[in-house]
Amino acid sequence: MNNWARTLSAAAAACAATLAVPAASAASTDIFVCQDAQGRKTYQNTGSGRGCTRLDVQPFLSVPAPRQQAARASAEPRPGAEAQPISPASFPRVDTQTQRARDGDRRRILEDELGTEESRLQALRGEFNNGAPERPPGDRNDTRYQERVGRLRADLQRTENNIASLKRELALLSRQ
Repeated sequence: MNNWARTLSAAAAACAATLAVPAASAASTDIFVCQDAQGRKTYQNTGSGRGCTRLDVQPFLSVPAPRQQAARASAEPRPGAEAQPISPASFPRVDTQTQRARDGDRRRILEDELGTEESRLQALRGEFNNGAPERPPGDRNDTRYQERVGRLRADLQRTENNIASLKRELALLSRQ
């Protein structure tokens, strides 16, 4: 075995040992590095044999997560307890008029998008022609035609999904 191959196998063994060290120290086991007559290093959990030395591996510390306070852990507030605000007192607040203006802008944008999607849906339905779109003049390739029908079908489905999502958003906005 040449020097390059020995170096490579030693590096691979060192990488494996590096990955095994946290697990080994967590289980508080010993790790031994053993070198054979050809100079190859192996890492083992037993030190039996010649050329084995024990590695000094320091245990790692793990810190448990802090416990939740009893008041925060319960999902429902206790009767008679003062309600805690959701956001901290230093969190910036928006006055009511500004928020209403933002909600109005949001509603207008959603309604504009809904109108655009509905007009696109009408155009796609006209082009789709109930699953039989018109072939362009001179197009005799059936494969291209089927791909076009598939694209139109996917566009129709996507547009219908967009309309449903926009209507859901508008319904949520009207509940607020």
